[in-house]
Amino acid sequence: MQEQYRTLAHEGVHETEINRSRFICALAPVATEEEAQAFVARIRREHPTATHNCFAYVLGADASVQKASDDGEPGGTAGVPMLQMLLRRDIRYAAAVVTRYYGGVKLGAGGLIRAYGGVVGEALDALGTTVRQRYRLVTVTVDHQRAGKLENDLRATGHTVRDVRYAEQVTLEIALPDARTDDFVRWLADATAGSAEWEFGGEAYGEL
Repeated sequence: MQEQYRTLAHEGVHETEINRSRFICALAPVATEEEAQAFVARIRREHPTATHNCFAYVLGADASVQKASDDGEPGGTAGVPMLQMLLRRDIRYAAAVVTRYYGGVKLGAGGLIRAYGGVVGEALDALGTTVRQRYRLVTVTVDHQRAGKLENDLRATGHTVRDVRYAEQVTLEIALPDARTDDFVRWLADATAGSAEWEFGGEAYGEL
């Protein structure tokens, strides 16, 4: 499994004009294929009179899902260069829709490829990206007396506290890089005088 991946910092739109055609690139981080398809459908609804609404999306930290559509442009001149730009920039879990309003000047196949791929690259530069790291989840259980200090110590030492739940005892969910799990167990024993219970769980990705 990939240790980390790069994705979009946030959803946004970037527009450029090439030979009187408007190219509007909408980008969004997406977690699933359903989210990607819903984003494409929403952008199409926002631009019902556009000449084309082409899209591409990449899912999976290892880019296991890749889809692209030319939406009526000559085959391979729109969706594929958009997809290639996402992959060239190592972007994952992201969808791109490029809306084109034709301006009366034909661009030719080469011009279309440069336009569609280029506007996605410009949009990535304008909106920014972020890196997400794979973490191991660990659940720590302590008594109420130690919980407050432990949470403060965890945050002060740079640990990622994802959740804190209060019941008869206090449960904290921590996200750790795999390489730090052994060090964390030793640290936790020292910090709580051996009174904390801990259990490793699944994996998740979080911002680096």
